[in-house]
Amino acid sequence: MTHVSMTPLAALPSPTTAVWQLGPVPLRAYALCIVAGIVVACLVTEHRLRQRGVAPGAVLDIAVWAVPTGIIGARIYHVITSPEKYFGTGGDPWKAFAIWEGGLGIWGAVAGGAVGAWIAARQLGIPLSVVADALAPGLPLAQAVGRLGNWFNNELYGGRTSLPWGLEIHRMDPDNPGHALRDDANQPILEPGLYHPTFAYEALWNLGVAGLVFALDRRFKLGRGRAFALYVMGYTAGRFWIELMRSDEANRILGVRLNVWTAGLVFVGALIYFLRVRGPRDYLIPIDAPTPAPVTGGDVSQVDLSRTGKGSATVAPVGYQVVDEEQFTTYQETGVRPAGPAAADVPVTDDQPSGHDDRSSEPDDRLGGGADATVGGDRPAGTGDGPDAGDGTDAPAGADRAGGAGGRPADRDS
Repeated sequence: MTHVSMTPLAALPSPTTAVWQLGPVPLRAYALCIVAGIVVACLVTEHRLRQRGVAPGAVLDIAVWAVPTGIIGARIYHVITSPEKYFGTGGDPWKAFAIWEGGLGIWGAVAGGAVGAWIAARQLGIPLSVVADALAPGLPLAQAVGRLGNWFNNELYGGRTSLPWGLEIHRMDPDNPGHALRDDANQPILEPGLYHPTFAYEALWNLGVAGLVFALDRRFKLGRGRAFALYVMGYTAGRFWIELMRSDEANRILGVRLNVWTAGLVFVGALIYFLRVRGPRDYLIPIDAPTPAPVTGGDVSQVDLSRTGKGSATVAPVGYQVVDEEQFTTYQETGVRPAGPAAADVPVTDDQPSGHDDRSSEPDDRLGGGADATVGGDRPAGTGDGPDAGDGTDAPAGADRAGGAGGRPADRDS
């Protein structure tokens, strides 16, 4: 046995405790790091959604769905890829539900979270690609914060090393989870030697991925989910080589860790998507928003598009109109809505702000079969309602005009 007093000075220490008791409630370092990461991702995503025209607070509605489904997906992936722990000889199937004992897979978390985000996006009338691109730099930041939990747990380390940043690893007590095993002198017991801190490598890599996505997205204004695809490529590229360094137990295929295969396949899928999908970045205009005050300085994130003309209370928009950057900028500066269809599935009631056109049309199959509610506006004198309106006459905002040059509806089935 190797004790703390015998370790070299040039080494990274590891905590001896990963769980603290707050009365009867255990506070787990790993859970706290995950929660902190979620908060960071939400803050970044909220800011980026605001820049694209989404009303304040939408990220909380998305997180209510995405976080639980992400945790469920992470657990399902872990159980599927490590079935012997639960269904093999000596396994306990009920332990598959004991998520507090550890065992989450990032691949399942992303897949499950995507399902939850899709459900929330449909309810809010926001294209899923807009949500994904807004999340793209925040997700690797969240993962970097979450990896600190592995440090507290003395897990996810690599092989032996003599490097100055080699990591000390404690033997954890199986009878007292979250605490280091101690000897007769009550000293924490260390594994012999030092190890590569692969969790720290991944955390640093994720910070770099976040910076890369932010910089390229700002430079090229990526849209249609391409910023998220860039994140996936960056993350899986790092996960590929980091997995090869890990020395903990894992299921293998052809002698290679399962996560290495997964990282490679997901990278190829994201690369194909990034290369094949094209299109400008989408921006959103709440269809029941009042005319905003002109923006100075170009900071569109400072305009609160969710306030109605009836008071100062902030309410969720009933839907969004998808526009391009030029139309969005014009609307922010002048308040002039681009001509084109508004979002689908919008209930038309007497309580809606003035300007709504109380007409309905046949369901639009592209938008989930909901009624195609339209948004009217104050028409200039002499403006016609029909298709024969003269050239140069402004059509009412939100008119259902085939082939119009205006924005397109927010596709709730994205």
